[in-house]
Amino acid sequence: MDSIIVWSIIFVLIVLFAYYATRMARRDPDGEGLHDFGFALIEFGRAFPNEAIRELHGTADGSAIFVRLHDGKTGIMRSHAKHYTCHLIRPGRVRVQGLEDPRGFSADFLDSPGNNGEFVFRTEAEAAEVSLWLLGNYIASADRSAADEAG
Repeated sequence: MDSIIVWSIIFVLIVLFAYYATRMARRDPDGEGLHDFGFALIEFGRAFPNEAIRELHGTADGSAIFVRLHDGKTGIMRSHAKHYTCHLIRPGRVRVQGLEDPRGFSADFLDSPGNNGEFVFRTEAEAAEVSLWLLGNYIASADRSAADEAG
């Protein structure tokens, strides 16, 4: 009889420990950064179901993910506690400026000022690649304007 009580107590302690451990793992007390790119893919797919994602780069703190699409477009996803806001960047509608830290830049999104901010990546190469994506968007806009004037 004593062994049944002991095993019951051990079982209850294991269940409580498992419950507590899973609740703490899901918690994000700062409300900052969903670092799960899989979740980001799902959210972006919901927001833009006709866009195929080619590549993702997230900031070092997980507050933003930049998305490179199959046709050369670029998008940004900002983390807000338990969800992302997704924005497709229109060509020529972003201004980028370097920071003193070579791993980052500041960006002003003319169509969605709520996404403005400073973005610091894990490596300098990631920051350079994302800034080139944004520059590609800007060049694409200039090419379209030149083609419209010529044609």
